[in-house]
Amino acid sequence: MTDKYEAVVVGGGAAGLSAALVLGRARRRTLVVDAGGPRNAPAAHMQGYLTRDGVPPAEFLVLGREEIARYGVELVRDRAVDVTRHGSGEFCLTLASGRTAHARRLVLATGLADELPAVPGVAERFGRDVLHCPYCHGWEVRDQAFGVLASTPLGVHQALMVSQWSKDVTLFLHEVAEEELSPDDRRRLAAAGVAVVPGEVAALVVEEDRLTGVRLGDGSVHGRSVLFVAPRAVPRNDLFERLGAELRETPFGTYPVVDETGLTTVPGVWAAGNAVGFAEQVVNAAGAGYRAAATLNGELLFADLDAR
Repeated sequence: MTDKYEAVVVGGGAAGLSAALVLGRARRRTLVVDAGGPRNAPAAHMQGYLTRDGVPPAEFLVLGREEIARYGVELVRDRAVDVTRHGSGEFCLTLASGRTAHARRLVLATGLADELPAVPGVAERFGRDVLHCPYCHGWEVRDQAFGVLASTPLGVHQALMVSQWSKDVTLFLHEVAEEELSPDDRRRLAAAGVAVVPGEVAALVVEEDRLTGVRLGDGSVHGRSVLFVAPRAVPRNDLFERLGAELRETPFGTYPVVDETGLTTVPGVWAAGNAVGFAEQVVNAAGAGYRAAATLNGELLFADLDAR
């Protein structure tokens, strides 16, 4: 089965749905390919999105799908496994189901996956009392006993940030040696009142389905009710690589090079949301999807006018 579209959006999260909404309202024949598995699925709520503060992520996506359907946008639950660019400049996407879709332009909002520290209990409680973003969850857990698990020296930065939401913060160095802390690190941690505990974390202590402590390798237990971790970002770059898009290395993963609209180094291909960076929140992703789609639509308009 082969279909032709003016635009195909790969990714059905905030960035992809926002792009699809703009394209649908612009009367563009648009397909959204949604493989599922949104990054914020473990969270019970999302925060910081004006008028949508506290909305469960799954509910937000349902609303978005309903909105794009009103404008004739097609959504399929499938995975894009390959993409090629023809000499004409158009694209051919192959889906896991075997279906193919041709598009004049692409928006890739494929996001990323969070690879969590391999500490027993972390994955099971991620999004509940094991968290990674104080802007996402800090208010809800404010003034509790925080722990911060340092897998790299960047754990110091995370500990300093979360100290704005609680004055009871302990930094567990875990995989960071004490000598890796700079004089500035030590000064700032002391100024923020953050306790520093060396030694590897062996496991989390959970009682009655809630975090109560952090157990070190020596058997000692430190009482904590919230643990912040820093997942390793694993961007989903397969389609960008297949298209030959230029990528850039960052401390938080490898991402496509884009301009201010999200346009990659491949003509006709935009990226949006966590596909372009680790720290893109839902509200940022939605805005990026909007901007990419508006730019894409304008490009198609003028290309058609110039071809007449």
